[in-house]
Amino acid sequence: MLSKTTITIAASILFAVSVLAQQVTLPLPRLLTIMPMGGQAGQSVEVTITGENIEDVTELTFSSPKITAKPVAGATNKFTVSIAADAPVGVYDARVMSRLGVSSVRAFSVNKLPEVVRTKANNTLETALPLAVGSICNATMTKRAVDFYSFQGVKDQAVAIDCAAVGIDSRLTPVLILADGKGADLKVNRTGGMIDFTPPADGTYIIKVSDLTYQGGERHFYRLALQKGPAQPQPQTQTVSAMSWPPEGLAAVAPAKESEPPNKITLPCDIAGAFFPAADVDTYEFTAKKGETWWVEVASERLGLNTDPFVLVQQVKDGKFTDVAELYDIAPPMKVTSNGYSYDGPPYDAGSPDVLGKFEVKEDGTYRLQVRDLFGGTRSDPHNVYRLLVRQAAPDFSLAAWAVHMTLRNGDRASLSKPMSLRQGDSRAFEVVVQRRDGFDGEIEIAMEGLPQGVSAAGLKIGKGKTYGHLILTADEKAPRGFSLAKITGKAVIGGKEVVRPVRLASMEWPVKDAKGEIPAPRLMADIPVSVTDSEQAPLSITLAENKVFEAKAGETLKIPLKLAWRNEFNGTSIKVKAYGEGFSALKEFDIPLKAATHELVLNLAELKIAPGDYTFALQSLGICKYRYNPAAVPLAEAEQKKAEAALAAAAAEAKKIAATDAEAAKKAAEKQKAAEAAMTAASSRMKSVTTAANPTDTVEILISQPIRVSVKAAAVTTASK
Repeated sequence: MLSKTTITIAASILFAVSVLAQQVTLPLPRLLTIMPMGGQAGQSVEVTITGENIEDVTELTFSSPKITAKPVAGATNKFTVSIAADAPVGVYDARVMSRLGVSSVRAFSVNKLPEVVRTKANNTLETALPLAVGSICNATMTKRAVDFYSFQGVKDQAVAIDCAAVGIDSRLTPVLILADGKGADLKVNRTGGMIDFTPPADGTYIIKVSDLTYQGGERHFYRLALQKGPAQPQPQTQTVSAMSWPPEGLAAVAPAKESEPPNKITLPCDIAGAFFPAADVDTYEFTAKKGETWWVEVASERLGLNTDPFVLVQQVKDGKFTDVAELYDIAPPMKVTSNGYSYDGPPYDAGSPDVLGKFEVKEDGTYRLQVRDLFGGTRSDPHNVYRLLVRQAAPDFSLAAWAVHMTLRNGDRASLSKPMSLRQGDSRAFEVVVQRRDGFDGEIEIAMEGLPQGVSAAGLKIGKGKTYGHLILTADEKAPRGFSLAKITGKAVIGGKEVVRPVRLASMEWPVKDAKGEIPAPRLMADIPVSVTDSEQAPLSITLAENKVFEAKAGETLKIPLKLAWRNEFNGTSIKVKAYGEGFSALKEFDIPLKAATHELVLNLAELKIAPGDYTFALQSLGICKYRYNPAAVPLAEAEQKKAEAALAAAAAEAKKIAATDAEAAKKAAEKQKAAEAAMTAASSRMKSVTTAANPTDTVEILISQPIRVSVKAAAVTTASK
């Protein structure tokens, strides 16, 4: 939690930024769009990518080895993507490697259906694009318009229409309308679900697609699937809430399904059901004995559905029903930001509207358990399914991590979408949260492995009963350029046995540059790509004079010598520094003068009330530095411009020389001169662009130190003399 002093400092910095600085946080590579945004298994597709800070792209990679890409010769940011025939239907993460390292990810969908790409406007009934039943169309939404599609329906042959957008990183909020051949609406879906339709007669039918507020553009893309019914919705990315599902060892498919009431079951149970039709309440009846404790879990929202399950447990006795327990939402492990941009918590919600709770049996007898969707009274969708588990306690845990919520309002939102692409000498802080299951409250040790050469991660422990901890990722100042897929794990002892669980990484789908005007959209990533670039170094590195575990006894004062490497010019006379991490966050904020080569960190363990134990923390600061973007590109652009000037001069001289001699040759020379003029214009434009980018720009950056490890021992016990 941030102190009033920190908030005041942050506000002062933000004011300075608004007056002086032109950007918040250092630029990092971000992959923004891929078009088309998916393909058919067993086929190849040519895609075009766009992004920010992704010059010098060397490769496009995916979170599955069954999807590969090769650059299109002679084209910029175009790739031929090949999808293996046995690639499973699903959504995968795509990213590029660029000058600054690995980019943020973008969803890429794989399906078994033939695919097409809309290439021209279809914003009227007359220009409706024909679609074949059993196909997918990739398109971007036309701003302030409606996109029209047509298909040939066959009497009594059901079709399913699905517009994937929200679940594939799109900014589109789709409205899907089914109409007759004249455009008259038959069915409307404004919740992003599927339209199931059985044509009453042969003929032409129309599909209309629009944004809820008629937004559009390249970031409002969608995949419109027209399939034979019944069909399943297209796959989608996972929300952060899905980090707690499924429990370890759970079968992929439930062994039982809901049946017509009364649903008589025995415990434990694993049942698949659906919140269908509207206002559906599924009731399960069972017997239980006094003293038993049963844990109930329902998954539906975590399956990617817009549902809010609720469970009511009742005792059945003498024809009467007595409430035993009401089970609601899964609480988030830590307080979430109240409005998406406040400083009172991160915009990542690892909680869920799903159910995870317990009830105790006070008396032998018959009981019933009712499951309902609190949103289900006004909708009737058979795709709103759930999974019901009733079990005895199976203590366990699940983990997720994300970039730390610091103090820069707009800058924070941008940093939350940061890829793990590190500059030399850079450090990055992450929060690791735990969802504890069925009463587990033990200590969890976090570790990260599989990192590029020169990159390290400071492990940590999430204390007994605690809900989160921290992980610090650091690149050495001489780390070579590299990339790898890393793995973060959590280890604990449960029931005398060591268990290891994966940590899922979460990130924002888009960099949010206007926190008040944009809603953060976080999701889980498929894997953990990490890179380090040798193209740039961090503007400031705060490291230990000696990289070791510092030891002291409880109540003592510990002094830790620090080294500082200043690589950029900073505004002001000093930076304000505070501790970040459990145990030492109460350390009073202190100043480090600009350009100081060393500093002594003083820790009064008595004043901080540090109990014996092992700690890992870091130092955190904010600074405004002069940053130059890719200055190495300036001499290259200058050489390109000079080359274009020479080519233009030569072409002009040649055209002038033969102008009066040969009409046909003169025409060709004039065309050559015109091409040279275009090349000169492009070279001049690039020269201006890279020169402007390379000019020093005031940039606010979140600065994190190398991890500091401290081991506090118990104070020696003294015996008073008699």
